[in-house]
Amino acid sequence: MLRLIEASCTNLVPAVMLGAFGLLAGATASAQGVSTDYKLHAGDKIQVSVWKELELQRIVIVRPDGRFSFPLAGEVQAAGRSADNVRVEIEGRLQKFIPEPVVTVTVEEVAGNRAFVVGQVNKPGMFVMNPQLNVLQALALAGGGTPFAKLDGIIILRGSGASQTALPFRYSQVTEGKSLGQNIMLESGDVIVVP
Repeated sequence: MLRLIEASCTNLVPAVMLGAFGLLAGATASAQGVSTDYKLHAGDKIQVSVWKELELQRIVIVRPDGRFSFPLAGEVQAAGRSADNVRVEIEGRLQKFIPEPVVTVTVEEVAGNRAFVVGQVNKPGMFVMNPQLNVLQALALAGGGTPFAKLDGIIILRGSGASQTALPFRYSQVTEGKSLGQNIMLESGDVIVVP
């Protein structure tokens, strides 16, 4: 009987380990499927440093026009681009002055990646998305609707100026598991209006 239990445990350990490795591999694969290529926004704070060049190391904030100034590189477009794209551009510009420059661009703060919730919510305001929020998550951050909120009349305003679009959000449909496509991922600058 004892030998039978030992044999069962001996066979069980590799099976459990294989299962754990399978779960780890699946988690790694799903993590790799998620895009980590964050696009910079106006208001984001980034650190730019050039290896072995102490005077070329600084923290910069992306201006409202989407650009920042950097010594020897001039004006650099950052908004809408990844930190790695910005790094490659700065390295290319610095090659005129520094042989084989090694540049590092690090995102320090994502203050420019924000959405707004206004209207009949308990805590209206601006919320930084790190890196993304969907509509329900933003409503939760805003403390949910007030007793007077018309939750089935929520709209998401996207865009600017004349090119704005209004996307409907029917709270009761989404919370009942219907029309889940309405629970979109927010983009920087989106405004959720709760009537």
